[in-house]
Amino acid sequence: MNEKFSDHLKEYALSIQQYQVLSSLRELKGEPANLLTLQAEMVSKNSNTTRLVEKLRLKGLISRIQSEENRRMVEIRITESGLNLLAEIDAVHSEFKNDIVDGLTEEEILILNKLLEKIRNK
Repeated sequence: MNEKFSDHLKEYALSIQQYQVLSSLRELKGEPANLLTLQAEMVSKNSNTTRLVEKLRLKGLISRIQSEENRRMVEIRITESGLNLLAEIDAVHSEFKNDIVDGLTEEEILILNKLLEKIRNK
């Protein structure tokens, strides 16, 4: 499942981890995140969040600025370009998810989602 989605993301020059960072930032609806917040959201806790953020910044998909309130903190936000890219990916991602759960009942989908969430929060 991840392999197919990973192949799809390659068309957009993104890794699954970069996609996760962008998705997490989008969920914040314009509010800033920091590296610790993003690290906590990652499925793979071994991901180098600093490196992921820098690559996304260089692509213009996120901004990274020093906090005015706390100079030691960095505020990370998704840019308009990042939002546009996610919107484009989401259209195909929705089809991808539908293909995966095709043939499952509503109850089975709920169980699957609960199990995946449990695995993710380990």
